[in-house]
Order: sequence, then structure tokens, then C-alpha cells
Amino acid sequence: MGLDVVLYRLVRPGPGRRRPSYASVQVVADPRDVLVDLLARVCGGGCTPLLDRLDPGGELVVAVGQVPQLLAELRCLGEAAGNPAEAEQVRRLVGLARRCLRDHDVQLRFEGD
Repeated sequence: MGLDVVLYRLVRPGPGRRRPSYASVQVVADPRDVLVDLLARVCGGGCTPLLDRLDPGGELVVAVGQVPQLLAELRCLGEAAGNPAEAEQVRRLVGLARRCLRDHDVQLRFEGD
């Protein structure tokens, strides 16, 4: 049961559409549960309150305003990475979070299987 992280961009409503929607822009997949295993070791220790809310079977939306906190928590994950696969997964998530800070009308979603 992986935990994918997806960057979504807001699509504003146009003629004939009443509500805005979101379109997937970039995905950091977790098919081998690398992120899930790393989170299981780190979360609950007090340094990752945002990530502690993750449910591997659900969804957590991280708004742009929460990204600085997420980046701080990803540093904690990076320090706890025990192998190259975990370190690479954290590095990819940091890149996605930084892109979220640069772009407008985006959000990150942690999506469980």
C-alpha cells in the first residue's frame, strides 16, 4: 500500500463550468512503500506533526501555506533515511514541495492506496 504525493494545479472554471477543479501536474509514486516504511519509523516522535496526520489508506491535502512546515518535516525524514531508496524518495518530495512554493494555484496531496 504505497503513498503517492501528487502536485495539483487549480483549473479555474470557464464557460459552462461552475466549479474550479484540480489537474495532476507531477507525481512522486511510492510503489514499493519506501515512504510508508520511512514514515512508520519517524512519525509520532514530535518532529513531524503535519506528516503524523497521514493515513496510508486516505488523503492529506497540503496547502501552499503549509509547505514551509512540510519542508522542515521532510528534513527530519531525510535525516532518518536508512538507505539510498529512502533518501531518493525524500529528495524527490523536497523537489515537489519547492515547486509548490514557486508555482501559484497548486497544492500537494498525499494519496494512499
